[in-house]
Amino acid sequence: MIGRVRLVVARAAAVAALCVATGWALSGCAANTAGAAVPAPASVVRLGYFDDVTHAPALVGVREGIIRAALGATALTTEQFNAGPAEIEALNAGAIDAAYVGPSPAINAYVASGGASLRIVAGATEGGAALVVRSGIDRTSQLAGATLATPQLGNTQDVALRAFLTSHGLRTSLTTGGDVTIEPESNALTLAQFEQGTIDGAWVPEPWVTRLVHAGGHVLVDESTQWPRGTYPTTVLVVSQRFLAEHPATVRALVAADVRSVDWLTAHTAAEDARVVGAQMAADGAKSLPAAVLQEALRNVTFSPDPIASAYSTELAHATAAGIGRGGSIRGIVDVSQLDAVLRGAHRSPITVQEALG
Repeated sequence: MIGRVRLVVARAAAVAALCVATGWALSGCAANTAGAAVPAPASVVRLGYFDDVTHAPALVGVREGIIRAALGATALTTEQFNAGPAEIEALNAGAIDAAYVGPSPAINAYVASGGASLRIVAGATEGGAALVVRSGIDRTSQLAGATLATPQLGNTQDVALRAFLTSHGLRTSLTTGGDVTIEPESNALTLAQFEQGTIDGAWVPEPWVTRLVHAGGHVLVDESTQWPRGTYPTTVLVVSQRFLAEHPATVRALVAADVRSVDWLTAHTAAEDARVVGAQMAADGAKSLPAAVLQEALRNVTFSPDPIASAYSTELAHATAAGIGRGGSIRGIVDVSQLDAVLRGAHRSPITVQEALG
């Protein structure tokens, strides 16, 4: 009898070890190996992202089949958004399960929900945002009386612009008034209005920075100049807490796909990156861009699975000061357990999360 018990335990341990090693690929990992229920992989993942260069890991992951391959039997559906607040609203409503999104909307949602809404499980993109303005504006002081655009009220670039203006003594408003008028709108509308001369500039992510420059603008503020060592997160991967609790193996698969997509972008040339990113944008119905524009935009960003959690307390402080978010704790917003498991499985160093806790 003792020998039989040992055999059962050994088999259970072997299955568990295999599940850890593969992370997501075995449907058998959902089996009851030791008398306790193990969360099963999800039947489908609903993933949100933008058709922007700063979301290239998502675009490459979809176009090259990296995400589908990692998910195994789990189906994948995608939905495209213009900016983070609308995407987070969809996540909170249960319309999507995971999203590539800017850190500020994710932080605001986490604080507003008392830590119950989501988790940041990996990074994706660093850099690639700037304030582009028309000819004739060469100093920050000349922004008084200007009209500037951002992708959406409360999105990462909107918060960054308001924080920058406030730091230079220029008042803004969430409605009307202030020294500078800020108009949150779609990036496509921003480009059209800039070309028509009805706005003076915009704080936007790539490829819209490059597109506005090609439309006659110039970069007044590169956001990297506003951060220590010039490093800041532009896009992170988030999942709803409910989805993470119910399907941790599927979340690990998504994280593994994120790492592989980042690796793909890093390993290939800018021309190849632009070809694949552009192809997926077109497949999603976004306006196609010249290869040269995409390549130029891609040179302004860096891809990494590191969520750069050390920046989040500053993001929260900026949003709170702008009246967009509210103060609160961000303790626990980052969960890199799945990311570290993927990295260790690939014999790579885990991420050290220096999470500044508000």
